[in-house]
Amino acid sequence: MSVTIYHRPQCATSRQVLELIRAQGIEPHIVDYVKTGWTKDQLTTLLAAMKLEPRALLRIKGTPAEELGLTDPSVSAARLLTAMIKHPLLVERPIVTSDKGTLVARPPERVLSLL
Repeated sequence: MSVTIYHRPQCATSRQVLELIRAQGIEPHIVDYVKTGWTKDQLTTLLAAMKLEPRALLRIKGTPAEELGLTDPSVSAARLLTAMIKHPLLVERPIVTSDKGTLVARPPERVLSLL
């Protein structure tokens, strides 16, 4: 089974999800998305796979979302997507993809449905 985790090593939840994946005997492809950044195509594909709009993936805690004015409900999806590309921390984590689907693994146990 192919599994990818869009991971932030400093995030306790992301580390828990990685441990859960490995506990199932799977070594996932790990993408440190803060280091590598996001592309528009990549985020658009992930959002489509989860059937989400960018606002649903916007992380506020520990990010510049408020200071950038992104928490205002009137901010467009296009503007959110552009901001997420420019500031990778704005994307909620961890995102996990497998042959069974794609999701934000919060709470961590959600990942088990993909394994």
